Amino acid sequence: REPLTAAPPAELIELRLIVRAEHDGWRLDHFLSARIPRLSRNRIQQMIRSQRELGGGAGLRPASRVRAGSTVRLLRPAPVEPEVPRSFVVLHEDAALVAIDKPAGLPVHATARFHKNTLVALLRERYGAHPPIMAHRIDRETSGLLLLGATALASAALKRAFRERQVEKRYLAIVHGQPPDEGVIEEPLAPDTHSGIRVRMEVARGGLPSRTCFRTRERRGAFALVEARPETGRQHQIRAHLAAIGHPLVGDKLYGVPPEVFLEFIETGWSDSLAHRLLLPRHALHASAARFPHPATGASTELVCPLAPDLAAFWARIAGGA
Repeated sequence: REPLTAAPPAELIELRLIVRAEHDGWRLDHFLSARIPRLSRNRIQQMIRSQRELGGGAGLRPASRVRAGSTVRLLRPAPVEPEVPRSFVVLHEDAALVAIDKPAGLPVHATARFHKNTLVALLRERYGAHPPIMAHRIDRETSGLLLLGATALASAALKRAFRERQVEKRYLAIVHGQPPDEGVIEEPLAPDTHSGIRVRMEVARGGLPSRTCFRTRERRGAFALVEARPETGRQHQIRAHLAAIGHPLVGDKLYGVPPEVFLEFIETGWSDSLAHRLLLPRHALHASAARFPHPATGASTELVCPLAPDLAAFWARIAGGA
């Protein structure tokens, strides 16, 4: 067994990679290239050579051989993470259930860009060694209601309710144009194979069955406030479906705009040019309510989350003619 080691300093990230049988005897740099294909060979060699300075595997060399079943342990400087909101409101809390209002911009889980600035990390900071466990997730730019189990058992009950479609989720979206008063969008969704943007979904024959019900709650000028109820849980479902019927979300960088808009954002970040085209720095989607069986009692429970301040302010500006 691998000996226990002290946790690295907060400014470092520890990377542990188990060597599988097919990589037995490989050079270390070749193994890392196979496991982390996004990094160039030169960058991988630099990372290996930096271990002595960082306090990681000081004896490692690019030509070192790896053996099946062993663990390669490397330390890397933590990337400078983008600033995110580092607070959230608890909407409800009891012995089994926690519900929070997640702010837009806060990622739920760690990603290549976010490590410490995540909701998971903030939950540990607030609740200590045994934080509540998320039963589902929403996108980083989406604000609003998230349900968590206060215990592992409660979280499992919530996840089962989601899996068995016993949870009715409602979202508010500000969209371009004037959609019908109400409707149902049933379009299969699959990963986009045309735009070159891997995270994007598209309506595609042979995609996963997807169903979104919606009704228009209010109309103001060239925009509408829509309530959407996804009956399936596909990635980006509401955004892709509303764009598919010609009413993309305000601020959406992926749907209803040319792919170049998203690529420009990745390259330059938020800019005056994008502000002019998109109007909002994030897509206008908010998880506003959910009805579900309580994870401890099974009683029908409904929780509501007020519209996020930035979206409420945008909607108010439209009313004022700004």
